[in-house]
Amino acid sequence: MPKTLIGPRLRQLRREQKQTQAEMARTLGVSASYINLLENNQRSLSVQMLMSIAEAYALDWRELTKDESARRVADLRNTVLDPLFTGDRPDLQEIRGAIDHAPRLVDYFLQLHGAHRNALERILQLAGDSSTDELLKSSPETVIHDFFRDHENHFPELEQAAEQAWRGAYTSPEDRFYELRQRLSKDHNITISVRRIDQLGDALRFYDERTREVHLSQALNTANRVFQLAHVLCLVEYPELLTEIADRSGIGPLHAPSRLRVELANYFAAAFLMPYDRFLKEAEATSYDIDRIAAAFSTSYEQVCQRLTTLQREGARGVPFFFLRIDKAGNVIKRFNSTSFHLAEYGGSCPVWNIHTAFYTPGVVMPQFVEMPDGERYFTISRTVHRPVFSEETQDRRLTLALGCEARYAHRLRYASSYNFEDPKLYAPIGINCQLCPRQACTQRAHQPLFVELPMDEFRRGSTRYES
Repeated sequence: MPKTLIGPRLRQLRREQKQTQAEMARTLGVSASYINLLENNQRSLSVQMLMSIAEAYALDWRELTKDESARRVADLRNTVLDPLFTGDRPDLQEIRGAIDHAPRLVDYFLQLHGAHRNALERILQLAGDSSTDELLKSSPETVIHDFFRDHENHFPELEQAAEQAWRGAYTSPEDRFYELRQRLSKDHNITISVRRIDQLGDALRFYDERTREVHLSQALNTANRVFQLAHVLCLVEYPELLTEIADRSGIGPLHAPSRLRVELANYFAAAFLMPYDRFLKEAEATSYDIDRIAAAFSTSYEQVCQRLTTLQREGARGVPFFFLRIDKAGNVIKRFNSTSFHLAEYGGSCPVWNIHTAFYTPGVVMPQFVEMPDGERYFTISRTVHRPVFSEETQDRRLTLALGCEARYAHRLRYASSYNFEDPKLYAPIGINCQLCPRQACTQRAHQPLFVELPMDEFRRGSTRYES
């Protein structure tokens, strides 16, 4: 087993048990000095000690060894870079020290900043609505996004269920619709019908539990019809697993656990149609060429993008991606993040980022290297897709999909192969949004930043009306 340090987690466990180091040492049959060394990360954890701790305190050993330090360091680094804070920023050593020696204080600090962030976003969205309940309430999308991000957008139990669902017989992607229809009919007495668009209205798929019928809209292409049947397969074969994960999430009724179950079933569907090992092998072989991967599995461009964010299996990781789906008004209507990158949480409102100009070149993949105000750098690709809905009111059904990774992974993607990585002008300076972006002399600025005073000289006209 690799070297494992669990100092902060062990200290927190001991305090939760209201034990001294000597009392924990007696419980585990070791010396108090050894417990002290473990808590201060001066000794690594042996397999025997790991099993002893798990047995003595009735814990899952995986929870003890789960390494969240990288994500917590990234969270804290991004938080202290908020323009809200002034003065010298804590360096990386100070941040790591805080996480090692005061983990609960760090948690409270991050929760407080998160509450501030949510309140600020609500203020910006509500534009003057002073409803306290609305300002303090986190949206279901935010809560579910955070739950997925806390798990690095990877759920081993759903991956295992998807592999078991194949029953050892992975077949041609071209036969998928027929096979799923036959399986749902034979094993669950469920019939499948494709209905006219005007018969289903705005619905794309409707499963009637009473009549055991699945109705699919004609608006869905073959790839999306197959995906919807795989989703239903999860609902009827693994309802207990969905309930178990949803219950474990701690998301209460106010935060729509039903929506979480839908997202988990979607995760299963993607894992079923694009099995992990085959998918990772194809992604690496094609240098993450999304269209080629989609062709190999007979799936859609968007389905491949979302599946790429889940490649976080221990020992078999792919490039860590974040994913955004944006409408014409700039609203982020879907997001997944397997990383510690905060661009995925807040991004979507900067006009310098080409996710917006992608609407002018439908279907064309647009690569871009971008840099955030704090110096974090990413490589992103943007492309439009069409929403599978037909109506007179929404004739232009385009959405932009953005897939991104940290710039240090760009050499593994074919979309970046033509770029000179040493070019000093390679990176486009972007921000989260104008209200929170501290950049000066940005020609695309649309609002005065909330926490930064831009220089103003009445005798000089700058590139925007917000500064000289």
